[in-house]
Amino acid sequence: MVDTFGETPVADDTDLLALLAGAGDLNAFLGDVVRLAARQTPSAQACGLTLARHSGGVTVACTSELAERADERQYEVDDGPCLQSMREGVVVRVADMADDDRWGPYPRLAAQVGVRSSLSIPLVVEERSRGALNFYSTSPGSFTEVDEEVATRWAAQATGALAVALRIADGNDRAQQLLGGLDTRTTIGQAVGLVMAQERCTAEEAFRLLTLASQRRNVKLREVAAGVVETFEAGLPEGGARRW
Repeated sequence: MVDTFGETPVADDTDLLALLAGAGDLNAFLGDVVRLAARQTPSAQACGLTLARHSGGVTVACTSELAERADERQYEVDDGPCLQSMREGVVVRVADMADDDRWGPYPRLAAQVGVRSSLSIPLVVEERSRGALNFYSTSPGSFTEVDEEVATRWAAQATGALAVALRIADGNDRAQQLLGGLDTRTTIGQAVGLVMAQERCTAEEAFRLLTLASQRRNVKLREVAAGVVETFEAGLPEGGARRW
């Protein structure tokens, strides 16, 4: 679709969801997002996508080393326009890193890697700021109100597809955790049954023996259980059951 300025095409949610469907995986989709964002924001020379993590922010996709290095400098000092945008859910524009005294040493560090101006747009998914799109230029004063309007409109549309992508990623994580939990419970259950048969004891006593073995060896219970099952499957030695 074409925006009201008549020059810069702005993707709609359908385009972005099609990108997600065709990308094959989340990383490929996010790479497409930053390339599209950089191309559509008139003054942008580079773009990086920061997503929130428990330890702070992490760049999950970028168009060039310029964006990657600029993002990394922010993470090093845990301060900067993209982190402020992500944490506060606000648009942050920097006219000239050489003259900006916000964010401690970050503007100087950004200038050292070639960044003179930047624009950070928060990505608010399900009423929570989940990250920021960060646009960079090697020239001062690059980002105008037109850049900000186009980038903000585009980011608002992109968050719809990003919400789907994050749900897919979160769903996959939960599925893997669930499957892992089921595998662990199955293995422990098998080990308890084997110990019951070998030691002629109750399930409670068998579980206690496995727990004691785990504590003595300072390994996780599931690892002890897996060892018991593997030993059984390989065939018990003639001397009897293996002791943990």
